[in-house]
Amino acid sequence: MDSIKRYMQFIRPYWKEILITVAIGALKFGIPLLTPLILKFVIDDIIGGEGLAVSEQMTMLYWLMGGALFIFLIIRPPVEYYRQYFAQWTGNKILYDIRDQLFSHLQKLSLKFYANRKSGEIISRVINDVEQTKTFIITGMMNIWLDMFTIIVAIIIMLTLDPLLTLAAVALLPFYAMSIKFFYARLRDLTRKRSQALADVQGHLHERLQGISVIKSFALENHEQEEFGKQNNNFLNRAVDHTKWNAKTFAVVNTITDIAPLIVIFTAAVLVIQADLTVGTLVAFTAYMDRLYNPLRRLVNSSTTLVQSIASMDRMFELVDEKYDIKDDEKAKPYEGGSGEVIFDRVSFGYDEEEVLHNVSFRAEAGQTIAVVGMSGGGKSTIMSLIPRFYDVNEGSVKIDGVNVKDYQVRTLRDRIGMVLQDNIIFSDSIMFNIRMGNPEATDEEVYEAARAANADGFIQEMPDGYETKIGERGVKLSGGQKQRVAIARVFLKNPRILIFDEATSALDLESEKLIQDSILRLAENRTTFLVAHRLSTVTHADKIIVMENGQVAETGSHDELMKLDGRYKKLFSIQKLG
Repeated sequence: MDSIKRYMQFIRPYWKEILITVAIGALKFGIPLLTPLILKFVIDDIIGGEGLAVSEQMTMLYWLMGGALFIFLIIRPPVEYYRQYFAQWTGNKILYDIRDQLFSHLQKLSLKFYANRKSGEIISRVINDVEQTKTFIITGMMNIWLDMFTIIVAIIIMLTLDPLLTLAAVALLPFYAMSIKFFYARLRDLTRKRSQALADVQGHLHERLQGISVIKSFALENHEQEEFGKQNNNFLNRAVDHTKWNAKTFAVVNTITDIAPLIVIFTAAVLVIQADLTVGTLVAFTAYMDRLYNPLRRLVNSSTTLVQSIASMDRMFELVDEKYDIKDDEKAKPYEGGSGEVIFDRVSFGYDEEEVLHNVSFRAEAGQTIAVVGMSGGGKSTIMSLIPRFYDVNEGSVKIDGVNVKDYQVRTLRDRIGMVLQDNIIFSDSIMFNIRMGNPEATDEEVYEAARAANADGFIQEMPDGYETKIGERGVKLSGGQKQRVAIARVFLKNPRILIFDEATSALDLESEKLIQDSILRLAENRTTFLVAHRLSTVTHADKIIVMENGQVAETGSHDELMKLDGRYKKLFSIQKLG
C-alpha cells in the first residue's frame, strides 16, 4: 500500500474537485433509489388502496409520475453530465501532473541509466502505466465511495421497510468480503507480471523499428518474427495466468451475489403468505436487492481494475525511485564560462565493474585544440563524456578553469559545452527547430547566420520548404553530411566555451568531410576544442595530440613531435597513409 500513499501526493491538490464530484455523484446514484419506493407506493397505496375511486387513483398516479418525470428528465441529466465531466477532468489533470514530473525526472537521470534500459520500456511506464493509474482516481477515489453510498442508503431504506428481510439480504456479505480479500493479493502480483511482459513487448518492438534498416539489409525478417513471437508469447502466458485468476474471482463473487436475492425472495414470500408483509414491500425489496448487489458486483470489477492500477503505480514508482548518478552538490556554483582550460588529473573510470580509463592525466590550455586518437576501445569517447559530466570519475578529477566539474551546477556546465558526435540526434521537426535547439531564444536571422557558418545554408535553401522542411525521425531525409552540418550549426548558435567533436567526420564522404572540417576550424577559433578522430590526417593541425591505448595515455605531443618520437602515433599515421 506504500504506492497508494505516495500516489496521494498527486491527488491531494485536487481534493476539492474530488469532493464536488463525489457529492454530485451521490445525487446521481441516489435518484434511482427512489424507483423501488415509487413501485411500492403504486402497488400498496394506489392499486391496493382501499376505498379509493378510480378517479382518485388516477389523480394520485398522475401527480406521482409527474414528480418522477421532473426528477428523472430535468434534474438527473445535468447531474450525470457534470459528474462525468468533473471526474474525467480531475483524472486527466492528475495524469498531466504525473507525466510532467516523470519527464522532469527522466531528464535528470544519467546516461548510465539509459544505457541499461530499453527506451520502449521507459515509454511504456510513462504512457501505459500512468494511464492505468487513472482507474485509481476515477474508481478508487470516486466510484467506490459512490457505490458504498448506494449500498448504505439502500440498506437504510430496506431497514425501514422490514428489518428481518434486511438481515436476510446482507447475510452473505461477510463471505463476499472474505472472497475479495483472498483473491486480491495474488491478482496484484499477476497484474504486475502482465504489465512487465507488455512493457517488454513494447521495448522489443520499439528497438526493432528503430533498427528496421538492419533487419531488412540482413534479410532477418523470419528470424525477427520468431524473436518477436517469443516476447509476444511471454505476454500471452502472463495475460492468460491473470485471466484465469480473474475468472475465478468473478465465479466465486458472482455466485454469492446471485444466491443472496434467492434467500430474500424465499423469506419475503413466506412473510407474504403469512400476511406479515405486503406485496408492494416484497416487490420494492426485490428491486432494492438489485440496488444493493449491483454495486457489489461493480466493486468486484473495481477491485480487479484497482489491482491493475496499483500494479501500474508500483512500476511507475520504480521509475521515480531511480537514483540520480549525476547531481549537484549543495554548494555547487554556476559555471559562468571562464577561459575554458581543462585538466584531467589521474582520472580512472569504469562503466560497471570493468575499468575503461586508468590514471589518465593531461592539460588542455584555454583556446587550444586537443586531438584524442587511438584504436577503437581505447577510451577516447569516454574521456569526452567525462568533461560535461555525463558520468562521474571513479578516481582523480576533471577540472575546468581550475575547479572540479563536480563543484559546478551540471546544467550551467553543459550550457558552456558544445558537442558534435558521429551520430547526432536530429529530431523529427523542421531544420529551423533543430538548429534553434542550440539557443531556443535565437532569432531567425541568428539561425540563418549559424547555418551559413556551418556550410549548411546552401543545401537547406534547396529543400522543399527551406528551413521549415520537416526532416523525419532522426533526420532520415538528410544525408550524413547534412545532419552533421545541422548539428554544427546548432553548436554555432549555442556559442559555447568548450567544443567536443567526437568522430564528427568519420562516416562521411570526402566532399562532406571537407565542408565539415572548414566548419569545425571556423567554430574552434578562440575556443578550447577536443577532436576525437580515427583519420589522423584530420587532426594534424591540433596543438596537442593525445594517443590513447587500452584506457591509458600512451603518447602526447604535436603532430611533428609525435612523428619524431617514432612511436605508436607514427605507426598509425603511416598505416593510414599507405591505406
